[in-house]
Amino acid sequence: MRIIAFSDIHGAHGVVQEILKHEEDFDVVVVAGDFTTNGTAAEVETAVGEIRSHRQPVVAVAGNMDPPILESSLSRLGVAIDSCAIAVGDAVFFGVSASPFTPFHTPYELSEEEIMRRAEEGWRQVLGAMWKIFVPHAPPRDTNLDRTFVGRHVGSISVRRFIEARQPDVAICGHIHEARGVDTIGKTQIVNCGAAARGNYAVITLGPGITVNTRG
Repeated sequence: MRIIAFSDIHGAHGVVQEILKHEEDFDVVVVAGDFTTNGTAAEVETAVGEIRSHRQPVVAVAGNMDPPILESSLSRLGVAIDSCAIAVGDAVFFGVSASPFTPFHTPYELSEEEIMRRAEEGWRQVLGAMWKIFVPHAPPRDTNLDRTFVGRHVGSISVRRFIEARQPDVAICGHIHEARGVDTIGKTQIVNCGAAARGNYAVITLGPGITVNTRG
């Protein structure tokens, strides 16, 4: 299975379309949040429709810059994996929208307790899957993937603790644009896709092993 993963699109949907046209050969598209910057349901519905024009499944969570009301749009479109799971072939995708609380009071922020609750709720739906793919918008704390330009780690404590305890095969995140890259916690391979608005994305290949790369 070949996964194309984006995060932090922030309205640059044309960039995503150009990347998907270039990649061509993939089995599923993952969006790890921030379709918009305080955008609308119509914007998300158009974006998902454009991605679906490539005739492959789409799964997604909302980001901290997506208003919480957009969750209902993702659910109605059948792509939402916040607190729930969607199977694509042998892989099952589950995730957590939003980010931990920030100093900036962005549209969609959650307590660490709620982030853990949503992650565990999704996990219960993936037990027994061959490939378990976790999609939190926020990266795990104290990794190469949550460090800001000034060197501060600002990822989610709960995302890290969840990965340490449950060890999904892959975790796909975003949120901290400048921390694009790959890291591991235990056996879990983790990728911060970077900002799709800047042409960044990730490619994950499952089977027989796991290969994770950032591009753009």
